[in-house]
Amino acid sequence: MNLPRSKLRGIFSARKIIILSEAIMEFPIFKTKTEGGGKFNLIDPAELKDYFQFKAGPEIEKIRNFLKNSSFVVYLLGKKNSGKGTYSKMFANAVAPDKIEHFSVGDMVRNIDEELKDPERRRDLIGFLEKNYRGRFSLDEIIASLENRSTQKLLPTELILALTKRELGQKAKKAIFIDGFPRELDQVSYSLFFRDLIGYREDPDIFVLIDLPTSVIDARIKHRRICPFCKTSRNFRLLPTSKISYDKGKNEFYLMCDSADCLASRDFLGGDKEVALVQKEGDALGTEPIKDRLALDKKLIEMAFSLYGIPKVLLRNTVPVKDAPESINEYEITPQYDYIWDDKKNKVIVKESPWVIQDDDGIDSYSLLPAPVTVSLIKQIAEVLPI
Repeated sequence: MNLPRSKLRGIFSARKIIILSEAIMEFPIFKTKTEGGGKFNLIDPAELKDYFQFKAGPEIEKIRNFLKNSSFVVYLLGKKNSGKGTYSKMFANAVAPDKIEHFSVGDMVRNIDEELKDPERRRDLIGFLEKNYRGRFSLDEIIASLENRSTQKLLPTELILALTKRELGQKAKKAIFIDGFPRELDQVSYSLFFRDLIGYREDPDIFVLIDLPTSVIDARIKHRRICPFCKTSRNFRLLPTSKISYDKGKNEFYLMCDSADCLASRDFLGGDKEVALVQKEGDALGTEPIKDRLALDKKLIEMAFSLYGIPKVLLRNTVPVKDAPESINEYEITPQYDYIWDDKKNKVIVKESPWVIQDDDGIDSYSLLPAPVTVSLIKQIAEVLPI
């Protein structure tokens, strides 16, 4: 049966093709495998720098030259915990840390809380909004929405635009990766004219869309562990600390905080020599509490892709196991860690293996470390910029 393209809607196997009206959204496998160059430790900063130069040296140089006289705006769209901040900051460090900035709308709004508590800064904020805010609500209602905001109710889009204009107006001319806008379906259209609405420069703008299976997000949340003292965050299965403890009575393993600064602070205060990282309340539920948010994020990505007139960069976090040998180097795969207690040696044995997950189509896949995804980001941005 031949259906009109406007009626087709589906997802097809490993290539992640989603048919939307007349547009086809495809997250292709981006090949980063190269011969030679040895094996890079993508956790070590020095080796990471060499890795980026080896994998994307020419593209890095092109973007650096572009940034000497211009800049660009990137809108990051991906599910919650998809790595938007990680990829953009890694991109900046690899290309030009002094000319690229990750801008979080959420962080900006949270910082407003502190301004409202300070009388002088509060007056400055209200003065700015009196001159620059235009929208459906009165200024009194806007201030009340800031003072009584919650994660369940988003601030008006017009207010976000005004605050962003204020924030970016205080910064030097840099390329920016905007994280947190658009956040609602009605904001996607705003983003097409974002630069004009906030009075920002006429720089090239780009949508970066990130494909990440729900199973990866679920594992990142469920296995997250936090130091109760210094708030260092690690992952029991995916990013352990250097110290692992074992409780024979409970038959449980624990990640122990290995931050030198944390240990020094505890020594100074006369605290415990060792502190176990703990699970945050609610993390055991994984993605269940945020399933509605994830569904909305998916719709945002689909809507952004369907728009014309703005370049799009498509990033994927996974590679099907069957396609991995031709597409990636083994050291680019996210490892998982299992722990075994050795009675004879009286120590914990840590075993590392490639992490295999099922993507949203049920296909066995490897999750990639941030570095190879960032290589894809670098090469695609170098391609869409007017270089």
